[in-house]
Amino acid sequence: MLLIIAEKPDQGAKLAAPFKHKKTQGYIQIEKCPTFPDGAYVSWAVGHICELVPPEEYDPAYKRWSLNSLPILPGKFKHRITPSKAKQFNLLQELLKRPEVNGIIIASDAGREGEYIVRIVIQLSGVKKPMKRLWISSLTPRAVEQGFANLKDESETRNLYYEAVSRSCADWLVGMNGSRVYSLLFQRRGVQGVFSTGRVQSPTLALIVNREKEIAHFKPEPFWEVKARFAIGGAEYEGTWFKGEETRLKTPEEAEEIRARCAGKDAVVESIETERKEFQPPQLFSLSSLQASANQIFKYSPQDTLSALQQLYLDGYISYPRSDSSYVTDEEAKQFPDILNKLQSFNELKIFLPAPKSTLIGNKRYVNASKVGDHYAIIPTEQVPQPGKLQGMNLNLYLLIAKRLIAAHEEKAIIDYTNLVTMVDGCDPFMTKGKVIVQEGWRKVLYDNAAKKKAKSSREDDKSDKEEDDEDLSVLPPVQKGDAGTVADVQVKEGKTQPPKRYTEGQLITLMKTAGKHLDNAELEKVLQRTEGLGTEATRAGIIGGLKDRQYIDVRKNMVYATNKGTVLIEALGQSVLASAEMTAKWEQRLGEIGRGQESPKAFMEQAQRLAQKIVSDAVAAEKDWTFTVELPKNEERPAYGKSAGNRGGSNAGREDRGGAAELGACPICGKPVVDKKNFYGCTGYPSCTFTFSKKILGKAISETQVKRLLDKGETLMLKGFKKGEKTFDAALAWNREQQKLDFLFADRGGKPDKPEQAKRGS
Repeated sequence: MLLIIAEKPDQGAKLAAPFKHKKTQGYIQIEKCPTFPDGAYVSWAVGHICELVPPEEYDPAYKRWSLNSLPILPGKFKHRITPSKAKQFNLLQELLKRPEVNGIIIASDAGREGEYIVRIVIQLSGVKKPMKRLWISSLTPRAVEQGFANLKDESETRNLYYEAVSRSCADWLVGMNGSRVYSLLFQRRGVQGVFSTGRVQSPTLALIVNREKEIAHFKPEPFWEVKARFAIGGAEYEGTWFKGEETRLKTPEEAEEIRARCAGKDAVVESIETERKEFQPPQLFSLSSLQASANQIFKYSPQDTLSALQQLYLDGYISYPRSDSSYVTDEEAKQFPDILNKLQSFNELKIFLPAPKSTLIGNKRYVNASKVGDHYAIIPTEQVPQPGKLQGMNLNLYLLIAKRLIAAHEEKAIIDYTNLVTMVDGCDPFMTKGKVIVQEGWRKVLYDNAAKKKAKSSREDDKSDKEEDDEDLSVLPPVQKGDAGTVADVQVKEGKTQPPKRYTEGQLITLMKTAGKHLDNAELEKVLQRTEGLGTEATRAGIIGGLKDRQYIDVRKNMVYATNKGTVLIEALGQSVLASAEMTAKWEQRLGEIGRGQESPKAFMEQAQRLAQKIVSDAVAAEKDWTFTVELPKNEERPAYGKSAGNRGGSNAGREDRGGAAELGACPICGKPVVDKKNFYGCTGYPSCTFTFSKKILGKAISETQVKRLLDKGETLMLKGFKKGEKTFDAALAWNREQQKLDFLFADRGGKPDKPEQAKRGS
């Protein structure tokens, strides 16, 4: 009998769905069938069940934050069971040890983190049984059945586990030591609180802060342009004076001189030059390109987009979302005609179907197995949802993915770009530009009126999309070379140079992918398929979310601003390798080589330890020369000594260390810091630890002071004004350790709380 271990409960249910089965508490039993002749158990982790242990478990001295204890370099990294998930681990361990279980199938998400999550559970259970790997990119019944029929040997994906563990431990070293040394050094400057750093987080923040500085240091310069309106052959049109490639003049006197000599003069069409350009349909979506598009069109944050995509994947409607590829193999391409036929059920899509091209087989722009890594591009699966099944964000993203697939089956777009030069009085040239769509092709799918309306304001903020920014197409007047007329009007227009724009969250995702090299959207398809940028497809959205949580950045109207706290940290980092996008990109490359079996995890970890030492020594040496261009942030509450702010365990393994918000005390479940998360109070160990509760319970606002007391003493003071229906009552809040929940404690006549009742948790 086999034990199949999924990453999450809903994933486990999908894996069991094609087979006759019965559900039991914590697992599902598949009955005997051709695929599983002896039957099978399906159980699951709940994200990261295991986590890296905090520093104090290596040495109690590390409970106290001290420069003398840095760097912290564990000889051998250890994992432990996340306290809040011990129940599920115990169940998995019991299943693993059952005598009838003679083999294991790793069935978590087909990627590095999925490999890590399940293999660590098996390792800590102490069980050694034969293992196979389920490797699929969608959760449709067909994909699941095919996947179980074509299991990989576990050795084929073992290197991904080594990569994930190396990433997790190395990030622990960098984040733990960097966060402690900079927090302690800022404390010497009178600034309390946690200054979290990270291998990916810090260079990403540096990109934002550097753009903020470019804007702050920008000095606008005035310029003048001369614009004329011509009346030629019964037609009227406008033109702008130019010389060479320049239309702007540096002084108003020059502009006025040109205006005066052109007013009322004769004008002749000197030349009309037309260049025809052809544009192929865009490639299929990778996660980064999809997040960038969703942000541009709908203003969705990358993290919200990823969350919605994950749900669409679990529902079986799209392929695996954390893909860095824009290509598919022949096997997927064979399914496209059937998928496109089913997509006609959507009113939003049927106007574009059937598409001109019936297949993409043989088209290397989309179908190229050599450019498919762990997963192929994000596409709709053959399990097309019924119209009305999807709503809101999920519907918008599904249609975005579907339209990209339809567009790939469309003809190329052909546009004529025309430059018309009008000469005034034989000496002053004016340029008029126009664009005419000769063949709309794929543009009619991706730039229909609804999409244009939603995207217009975004494109005003991002004019880098040179190929597709055609919402203001102008048709030139019907004039010929040599036609003559007059200058009907001529004016001087004054303007000022504009500072660079702040990044949107979507642009930031693209910058992270290209290691800080800003690419025009037209060049995105040329980005290396095996990314050597900041973070991975799966982690970039979380990094940006972490920068928000730590109050290093603020996002307003989809534009990313650096806060004072973020700015002073980057200024303190200075030339530290922690702020180097290039170093981080090279590190990502080496981690990828570990995953492909081309690099030694041991050699990489030795380098990571040397880097941690360098981060600490460089920070201490540079601190005496720190200067800041902005006001130091106001004091935050210092984390209690012994609480490892920035500890990276559980599902944070392989991601940035947490911290940055004022800490209110230790989590009663896992011991990690509890912070104010704007809408609620919660543990920084989320999602490994789910301790959260709302800032308002039954209409009563819960202050930080009471939260601190609850975490320290186990209960708050008596609070007045809770409301339930028409009734109002007073009670204290207390933490019930046995049941791991909040209780109401009501006072008896002597004033002592004596009657517990469950309080509402969550927001």
